[in-house]
Amino acid sequence: MFVGAARAELDKILARYPHKQAALLPALWMLQDARGWVSEAGMEEVAAALEITPAYVKGVVTFYTMYHQHPVGTYFIQVCTTTPCNVCGAEDVVKAFLEHTGCEDLGLTSPDGKYTVIEVECLGACGFATPVQINNDYVESVTPESVPRILSELK
Repeated sequence: MFVGAARAELDKILARYPHKQAALLPALWMLQDARGWVSEAGMEEVAAALEITPAYVKGVVTFYTMYHQHPVGTYFIQVCTTTPCNVCGAEDVVKAFLEHTGCEDLGLTSPDGKYTVIEVECLGACGFATPVQINNDYVESVTPESVPRILSELK
């Protein structure tokens, strides 16, 4: 993973920190951006590059929910289903995403490999229920009726 241009990018990141271990989160982002998820082998690569133990890397990966520990679809769809959003219809938004993406259940990837839908705790946009995060983009005030349009706009 960390060869050529990726190594140069990692070296730029490492220059910002007093210790290599401090660059763990950005290194994991680099890995996930390149491969779509963080595998056991990927964790070992990060550990070697940062001169830390694979167990430490795994502890961080399993703590943070933003790192995918298995392959996900091209579009990773996170629907907020905490109480304020549920009151505003989040469960119906989840059902609409599952129906329109072809995902059979939460956490599964659609047959075409394009979508993975999950529920998450608070996306921090309670005033715009129901918020949805698709990859790194936020969509606010999502309703079941707006799901087909949102999916059609993905590129």
